[in-house]
Amino acid sequence: MTEGRVFKGIEFAHTGGDGSRPLLLDLYLPEPAQLQGKDESLRPAVVHFHGGGWRVGERSSLGPVCDGFGLKPFDVLTDAGFVVVSADYRLSDEAQFPAQLYDAQAAVVWLRAHAAMYGVDAGRIYAWGDSAGGHLASLVGLTGTSGNSVAAVAAWYPPTDLIHMGEQALDNAVARSSDPGSREELLVGAVLSEDPEKAAAASPISYVTPAAPPFLLVHGTVDRFVPAAQSQSLATKLEKVGADVELLLIDDADHMWSLPDGSSAAAEKALAATVSFFRQQPGLP
Repeated sequence: MTEGRVFKGIEFAHTGGDGSRPLLLDLYLPEPAQLQGKDESLRPAVVHFHGGGWRVGERSSLGPVCDGFGLKPFDVLTDAGFVVVSADYRLSDEAQFPAQLYDAQAAVVWLRAHAAMYGVDAGRIYAWGDSAGGHLASLVGLTGTSGNSVAAVAAWYPPTDLIHMGEQALDNAVARSSDPGSREELLVGAVLSEDPEKAAAASPISYVTPAAPPFLLVHGTVDRFVPAAQSQSLATKLEKVGADVELLLIDDADHMWSLPDGSSAAAEKALAATVSFFRQQPGLP
């Protein structure tokens, strides 16, 4: 389905196996007017992965609270000259980790293969995600090979260290990774404390090397679902190996940028920082 410069439901991969089904993505292109005066024949692109605890959620969404603010982040990015892709991935009731990572990597591979068709610079493909999607964007950035690598990562309130996530939870946490049947345990198919190898394998922090791409980590200080310590821990490890990382902590913000006054101020701040971060990457005007 196409609406102007938006192409919805493009198949980018199949899941394989007995229940094979297509995986779909939506693609957003800048309007021609947004490209006037820009001295570039190829455009940078952002691949987005949605949140939802790996259990729910859908492409082209940033969750019910953020969506309710009406900020239209994909439009903001296309207005800034970016191509945007938002991709499906298998949820944990269909497949356990690392299936989600493989699907996320497949979306990047598809975009690379179709870069010329959509005017994308394959050297300026970036990953972005929120919550579970931030976890996947981080993993894509840290595990990339020549065929599925990205040049930068922006992650909003991402789980990054499943081994220590439970102990980092706030006293008033709504959900803890150590809870029986938690989102994280459903993702890896094991009790985290009883299978630290699986927990580590699904943790972005396990894959940090000096070759990591630039990172922007944005987190609310009172996040009751994913503690801000998750972003802080990843930022600290990236700094220790000399990688380029920015950490933005937004005071009083809960998950999905909920604020006590119900305003969209935190979401606006996070979105502005994300667009600025991507624009600061090499090669952008």
